Amino acid sequence: MLPNKPRGVPRVNDRRVLNGIFWVLRSGAPWRDLPVNFGPYTTCYNRFVRWRRAGVRAKLMSALAGAHDAAVQMIDTSIVRVHQHGACITRNRKQSMGRSRGGLTSKIHALVDTNGLPVRLALTAGEAHDNRLAYKLLSRLKSKTLLLADRGYDADWIRALAAKKGAWANIPPRRNRSEPICFSPHLYRARNLVERFFNKIKHCRRVATRYDRLAANYLAFVQLASIRLWLRVNESAS
Repeated sequence: MLPNKPRGVPRVNDRRVLNGIFWVLRSGAPWRDLPVNFGPYTTCYNRFVRWRRAGVRAKLMSALAGAHDAAVQMIDTSIVRVHQHGACITRNRKQSMGRSRGGLTSKIHALVDTNGLPVRLALTAGEAHDNRLAYKLLSRLKSKTLLLADRGYDADWIRALAAKKGAWANIPPRRNRSEPICFSPHLYRARNLVERFFNKIKHCRRVATRYDRLAANYLAFVQLASIRLWLRVNESAS
C-alpha cells in the first residue's frame, strides 16, 4: 500500500526509510539525531510527511482495522504531555494543545476491539471532555456490539446512539444520576484492554511525549504505533 514511483530517479529503499521512521518513533529522538545507517534524516522526514499528507497511514489503519472483532468495543482517552519544543505559542489551540495545571497537554481518543486492538483514533486538546469525539468514533458501531466505557461517557445521547446502532452500552452510571441504569460490573472488567492499548503505544517515546508541533504529525506517529500492534498480531496468526 506504499506509494510507488516507477519513473525518474530511483527512490531510496522503503525498508531503510521505514526502519529510520520506526527508530524515531521508538526513541523519541529528533530527526537530526537519526543514525547514519538509516540514510539522510531529511529523506526519512520528508517521506514521513509525504506519506502523512497522502493519507497512507490512515489507509493502512483502515485496512488493518477492517478485520477487527466487533463483539466488544471499548472507548477511552489518554492525556499526553507536550514537550516545550512542541509548543506553537499562538497556534496551540489549532494544533490540539490545551493548557492545564500540568502545562500543555493533548488527549488521544481511541476505540479498540475485543482484543484491545485500535479501530479508530483521534486527537484533541488536553482539557477537552472525554466524550467530545464519542459521536465520531462510535459512528460505525455495529449491531449486537457490547460497548464498554468509563463513567465519563455516561450520557443519555451516547446510550441512545448505541441503542440506535443496535448495540448495548455497559457504562457505570454517574453518582448524580437519579434513574437506575442497567450495568454489569462483571462485563465491565474487560475494559482494561483499552488501558493496555495506551500502555503499549506509550512504549514509543514519540507517543508518550508529544514533541511534534503539528497535530497531524503527532497523530501520524500514534497511527504508526497502532499499525505495529496490528502487524504483530497478523504475523503471529500467520
